Amino acid sequence: MPAMAQPRLNMPHIYIGVHGGVMGSMMYWNPRVVGTQDLMGTALLGGNGGLVFRYTEHKVCALQIELNYIQRGWRETDAEAGVAYSRTLDCIQIPLLTHLYFGKKSFRGFFNLGPQISYCINERESGTKHPTYTAQYAPIDHPFDWGLAAGLGCYIHTPKAGIYQLEARFNYSLSDTFSNSKMAYFSSSHAMVASVNFAYLFEIKVKKKKR
Repeated sequence: MPAMAQPRLNMPHIYIGVHGGVMGSMMYWNPRVVGTQDLMGTALLGGNGGLVFRYTEHKVCALQIELNYIQRGWRETDAEAGVAYSRTLDCIQIPLLTHLYFGKKSFRGFFNLGPQISYCINERESGTKHPTYTAQYAPIDHPFDWGLAAGLGCYIHTPKAGIYQLEARFNYSLSDTFSNSKMAYFSSSHAMVASVNFAYLFEIKVKKKKR
């Protein structure tokens, strides 16, 4: 029976590089935490950066792995209660992404999609806490986090100077930051992160195999 598959390139292309940018993060709480109703007004701004490895062996499709440092968390603002609080979680993140690209070699659009895992290595607090609702101020129960990442962007590919890339990405955690047991206060506490990143990648030349 006939079968169809992605056409292979004459030889694989391997790219490595660095990327970094800014991110805004927030939490989905159930029950809702007072002072976090305004998602745009309570997004916590932070930075992120890391290493990128991309392996391309098929046309329009590649594998991309990253090792990142990210700053996620949340903010609370409640003028009536005098609350102006923020919590920053410093994390090491590893996304494993399918990289789909389209367009000419000199200028391409792309779409990234795949799972990501992260581990919180440090917690930082600042500001004034709510005097009554305090469950979210306890140390986090689950430093390990996993979820999905999706990104959309474009890049310029130059023969000698490498790839210059711009991407907007959204990460959604499928695991809870705090305990969701029957005795716990929160039934859900998922992280949501949006970021804009700039990347520079260069190609590692691979010698063509002799037949």
